[in-house]
Amino acid sequence: MHDAGTHEDVEAGARQSEPVQVSGASGIATSRAGDRLGRIQTVADAALTHLDVDDLLTELLDRVLEVIGADTAAILLLDERSEELVATAARGIEEEVRQGVRIPLGSGFAGRIAAEKRPIMLDRVDSTTVWNPILWEKGIRAMVGVPLLSAGRVMGVLHVGTYGSQRFGPDDVELLQLAAERIAGATQSQVAATERATALRLQRSLLPGALPRLAAFDFAARYVAADEGVGGDWYDVFVLPSGVLWVVTGDVAGHGLEAAVVMGRLRSTIRAYALDGGSPEGVLERTDRKLRHFEPGEIATVVCAVWEPPFQTARISTAGHVPPVLAAPEQPAVVLDLEPDPPLGVTGRRGRIATYVPVPPGSVMVFYTDGLVERRSESLDVGLDRLRAAVGIGHPAVVLHRVMAALIGSDQPADDVAVLTVRRALDR
Repeated sequence: MHDAGTHEDVEAGARQSEPVQVSGASGIATSRAGDRLGRIQTVADAALTHLDVDDLLTELLDRVLEVIGADTAAILLLDERSEELVATAARGIEEEVRQGVRIPLGSGFAGRIAAEKRPIMLDRVDSTTVWNPILWEKGIRAMVGVPLLSAGRVMGVLHVGTYGSQRFGPDDVELLQLAAERIAGATQSQVAATERATALRLQRSLLPGALPRLAAFDFAARYVAADEGVGGDWYDVFVLPSGVLWVVTGDVAGHGLEAAVVMGRLRSTIRAYALDGGSPEGVLERTDRKLRHFEPGEIATVVCAVWEPPFQTARISTAGHVPPVLAAPEQPAVVLDLEPDPPLGVTGRRGRIATYVPVPPGSVMVFYTDGLVERRSESLDVGLDRLRAAVGIGHPAVVLHRVMAALIGSDQPADDVAVLTVRRALDR
């Protein structure tokens, strides 16, 4: 990245390009601007039905150039994790997107617009006023930019530029702000839909494609996405070369693509540490350490159950996760009384513990995430009692059907739901 100039140079450029204070225009001016933006509005509404985010933004930029009469236009979207603006769509300066330009929040022209949440006009484009050298190397002489806002939150920046002697004025700023409102609304809807679809595909791709076929166990599983967005719930079942069976259920805090990505990393981490021969409590301790170091601030609950041949006992360790339910032959189902350790990512807990649970032949154990039992209108104990009443002896697929019918029914869950039923087969 080109040096943005000395502190004194940047301050001098800032004095030359003070933020624009746009007062309310007359009704005639506003009407005229609205008429000029009619084509942008039409494209935004139609494009939402068939264009992805990148194509949508590029299409909208074409209309912005027509209406404003500028030579270049670009949209940079905010990456909140890195606090950088990422060049996402451009016309006339496509290099921004192709080279993956990123602008630190608060730096240069676009960075200031985003940080200050207000428009800025430039009559001089050089290293003292803009961060990205592409802009002055292309010969742009003047620029105006506005923030993309959604419910007061900055989504990014829209800016246009010209090569000639044209200079932008308050009318252009007002027009660009009206365009930014429509672009922000269209982008917000499309980004949310794209992220949800991507997260759902990622989440489902990381669930086991097929449950193991073992003489000693039968399995059945379900995953249901939430009505309000995909989260970080998962289940996993795998057998090590030693013949040891691992059953894992977990839930990453939050929703959306980020939670699904963290979930995928945790799943792979647990598998890797388990393959090294670790105990469930040891694997969770090491996973916790990795999460806190590489992804500070992320939190997840996880339960790991391990059966070693001859599979008479399960060794279970839980990191703040809801406890499994066990139904043994000729006994009522019980919610296992496990002493939970803290969730992963909360504290550097050392010496995590495990509980040994006898699992007689024919027993069924149900693992699940909290979306199955938690309801905003009732206590968790009510949901756990409902689950316990639905669990009994039988084929895992039949038990799973009863559980889903009793706790989900015809409702779309407000939170993700992952459920796994495990039956230890009768001795043969």
